[in-house]
Amino acid sequence: MRLRIALPALVALGFLSACTNESPDQIRQKTAQETAAIKRDTQALAQGVKDGLSSKRAVDLNKASKDDLASLPEITSHQVDRIIAERPYANTHQLVTRHLLTEAEYSQIQDRIVVNQP
Repeated sequence: MRLRIALPALVALGFLSACTNESPDQIRQKTAQETAAIKRDTQALAQGVKDGLSSKRAVDLNKASKDDLASLPEITSHQVDRIIAERPYANTHQLVTRHLLTEAEYSQIQDRIVVNQP
């Protein structure tokens, strides 16, 4: 995939450099610099895509804001208020044992919640 992105840029750079009065050494140096920049940008792009695809950020039940808790799938504002009122939690499954969520509701968010102890 990197080659698909970098190859057109290198071809364009080669075409543009052929239209200049630069020496072969200058062209070689400029091409090396541009290739390094393309490599860096491609890595940043790939990391951004990876982060975007796995945007399941963990929400700490003991510290999360109302907005963070409300961002969890299928959680109502009433449930958010109850979750906050029942703090602190020793583990995430206490949402079920304290009858704040059903097991089915919990299973939808269990990979997105954590309980960090102070």
